[in-house]
Amino acid sequence: MTDKNEARLQQALGHAFADAGLLRQALTHRSYGSPHNERLEFLGDSVLNCAAAHQLYEAFPLIPEGSLSRLRANLVRQETLADIATSLALGEHLRLGEGELKSGGFRRPSILADALESLIGAIFIDAGFEAASAAVRRLLAPHIAAIDPQASGKDAKTSLQEWLQGRREPLPEYRLLATEGQAHDQEFVVECRLKDERHVSQGRGKSRRAAEQEAAQAMLGWLQRA
Repeated sequence: MTDKNEARLQQALGHAFADAGLLRQALTHRSYGSPHNERLEFLGDSVLNCAAAHQLYEAFPLIPEGSLSRLRANLVRQETLADIATSLALGEHLRLGEGELKSGGFRRPSILADALESLIGAIFIDAGFEAASAAVRRLLAPHIAAIDPQASGKDAKTSLQEWLQGRREPLPEYRLLATEGQAHDQEFVVECRLKDERHVSQGRGKSRRAAEQEAAQAMLGWLQRA
């Protein structure tokens, strides 16, 4: 990774590494060689869970523990982390072995999610918990902003799914329509479409998942008014 690419990624993370070697290790898949990022991933997973819990605790003082736990599970699951990694163009920075490169490993959700956790672990080692927590706060902010606190701790996609299932209707389809902006400051445009195509909604967000949540919320609002 060039110095320019390193600087762009660090700007997106909001953290300038004192030890650039930690950044490179966090982006190194085991297929590339050692030192790779698996130990940093282990550490980052714990830091992420703690920081996400703290962020939710502050953001939603009236939501009970069980609902907070469900919200945290949604925030730290592979799909969400891979979406965040995609918004950072993390795949462009990964160091992968030849086999993983050929098989499209730079797009694989598991590899992207693991690399993001590794970066959080690397920030923790480089500058401590407060710096890592600040990075997590920045990365999760669009997703937390998309949460409806009136929905019993459920996100918009979950609420829409339950609304449709309760009426024995097919689940909606989500489709990425566009990715706009520079790699370090992208905005995703997503479409939510019902199977019978009676309505289509759109959402925008700094990650694909945040855009899906906005589209789902718009769809749910339309269904409840229809």
